[in-house]
Amino acid sequence: MAGTVADAMVSMLKMSGVRRMYGIPGDSLNGLTDALRRDGEIAWEHVRHEESAGFAASAEAALTGELAVCAGSCGPGNLHLINGLFDANRSGVPVLAIAAQIPAEEIGGAYFQETHPQDLFRECSVYCELASVPEQVPRLLEMALRAALQRGGVGVVVVPGEIFLAEGADAARLQPVRPVHAVIHPDPDSLSVAAQVLNQAERVTILAGAGCANAHDQLIRLAETLKAPVVHAFRGKEFVEYDNPYDVGMTGLIGFSSGYRAMEHCDALVMLGTDFPYRPFYPEGVPVIQVDVRGERIGRRVPVQVPLVGTVRDTVDALLPLLEVKADSDHLNRMTAHYRRARAHLDRLAKPGGEGSPLHPQFVAATIDRLAADDAVFTADVGTPCIWAARYLRMNGSRRLIGSFNHGSMANALPQAIGAQADDRARQVVALSGDGGLAMLLGELLTLRQQRLPVKVVVFTNDALSFVELEMKAGGIVTYGTDLVNPDFAGIARAAGLFGARVESADALEGALQAAFEYDGPALVDVRTARHEISLPPKITFGQIKGFTLYATRTILSGGANELVELAKTNLHDVELE
Repeated sequence: MAGTVADAMVSMLKMSGVRRMYGIPGDSLNGLTDALRRDGEIAWEHVRHEESAGFAASAEAALTGELAVCAGSCGPGNLHLINGLFDANRSGVPVLAIAAQIPAEEIGGAYFQETHPQDLFRECSVYCELASVPEQVPRLLEMALRAALQRGGVGVVVVPGEIFLAEGADAARLQPVRPVHAVIHPDPDSLSVAAQVLNQAERVTILAGAGCANAHDQLIRLAETLKAPVVHAFRGKEFVEYDNPYDVGMTGLIGFSSGYRAMEHCDALVMLGTDFPYRPFYPEGVPVIQVDVRGERIGRRVPVQVPLVGTVRDTVDALLPLLEVKADSDHLNRMTAHYRRARAHLDRLAKPGGEGSPLHPQFVAATIDRLAADDAVFTADVGTPCIWAARYLRMNGSRRLIGSFNHGSMANALPQAIGAQADDRARQVVALSGDGGLAMLLGELLTLRQQRLPVKVVVFTNDALSFVELEMKAGGIVTYGTDLVNPDFAGIARAAGLFGARVESADALEGALQAAFEYDGPALVDVRTARHEISLPPKITFGQIKGFTLYATRTILSGGANELVELAKTNLHDVELE
């Protein structure tokens, strides 16, 4: 049966498994949103800012591995999508963005709200094309869907508003587009070379990332064979650390000292499905074997002796028969012992704080971890919430952790929680929000209420852009421009129709979190945490030591001695007495 172009698009999306679309309506989108209304099977998830639509779609795609969709009206509408789309594309998750455009005959004439989305979105997509005539749209849509699903990223279709309303599209000729799976592993010669390197090495370490999804058993068998400690990158945490006796924690700026040491002391490094970006944390002068299904990513961070193009699952399955089982577990034993000490130290830091003082954020994160459901989905704002999530949230194979780990955007936790909760309203979703991040997209609290999404938001309120302050201190710069004059976030939540609680003392934390987690609807807990908490990276450089010294000196000279006193008081719990 013939219908409009928008009807055909809705039919194809339904056949391809799409059940919701995130966005804000607008005149150039009217043809599409009216087709959704008439069809009635794809939900319109109305957010308050298109940036949130992009982040929500990114989170849904990360959670499900299926296609997620967002849409924006012409000009400023779809332009707002770009931050969320960058996040999705850099995370390698399948998202379709429908970008409405001004009338086709007006393009190029400086028309009202004119932009050129096919140019704007090209850097943050794997496919991006403009439809010039109605007949193009079904084919462009199919190619965008296939590119997003098979390449892992964002497909963008730009459609002038009047084309949505054009008649004559034949839905009977449309085909569903679903993920197609393949077995991908390297050629025998490459596998043989990798096996030779690993069989000759005495101290192998594995660095594992998000590419280890669906390959946990293969990872464990490889570590067992090589007697290799397993370090994980942040995006690999949820897939790597659970049920893993070889785990030695995370490396990088917010990681553990044990993760750094395991890489520093190896004589061969195996990178499994990771593009960990921080080059100073890689070992020097050791052979590196890197496994990635996208070969163009190999060697971007460190010289690679043996590049292996394939999925982690298929590549490890093909490599294991070529490996000799190592008998010497000294390297593994030393690194796992180091991890136990590092873990115990971090657990000791998860204390409530002194009487009358703000709570330590470590204690807040550890309490969230203890009270949250076994299959909870966590989202974490970029900044210090990421530190506490990395160190205190325990993954178990059922829990999920989503964040803007590659793109590094503020304000990601709440909109990503929207996408996670929209996918499964019965599953517990907890957003670990910073006060700066929450305030940036504060209007999405209204989305939780309007869309009846029972997200639990925990705000780490310290009245500062605290991660920025850490960066300034490490660089020897007096903190400036980082103060936040915050409202009562719990009061704002209650005014918006949410459950709201404010916590200012350790003895009130568990009760407030428990009440929020049990509440049948969206809830927010505003926790007053210590502002001057220092989280040192596992590798302290001379420059950082010098930077902190310069920061202290300059702070005193500029009249900020009280800040140094507070810094010392807050971090006394971090001092280990021998």
